[in-house]
Amino acid sequence: MAEPSGEQLLYLTDEQLRQGIEAMFFAYRGFTADPDRILDELSYGRAHHRAVHFINCAPGTTVNNLLNILGVTKQSLNRVLRTLIADGLVESRVGRLDKRERHLYLTEEGKALEAKLSDAQRARMRAAYRKAGPEAVAGFRQVLEAMMDADMRRNYRALREPRT
Repeated sequence: MAEPSGEQLLYLTDEQLRQGIEAMFFAYRGFTADPDRILDELSYGRAHHRAVHFINCAPGTTVNNLLNILGVTKQSLNRVLRTLIADGLVESRVGRLDKRERHLYLTEEGKALEAKLSDAQRARMRAAYRKAGPEAVAGFRQVLEAMMDADMRRNYRALREPRT
């Protein structure tokens, strides 16, 4: 059976959309399975993973910026950060210009954990991207960005901007 063209995909049925939703749920389970096993050994959860990931992406990010990126409550993030700081994975530094700000950095141990978690996800993504091909990769990224709310898309793109 021939693959549908891009034009045909503009008119998806509810059944085709449901299948896409189900595929996304199962893909997410696969994408998180390897890191979940690593996190479980440390008694951490996905919130810890997300915090470590985004602190790594933007070293020195503030707690408020991390709150904005993750979209979680201050209480929830503080619980996660307290654990990561106590375990020596994250360092919190007082801001130079604004003493009320807390800037977050991964320690060497934190960088090692982030690398281990990311390596597992990169391997899975690399294999999937190779199998799907460059056009599918570009299309997939477009679909993901189109699904983001405007604020999420701004946060995502801000992470991609070169730092000065």
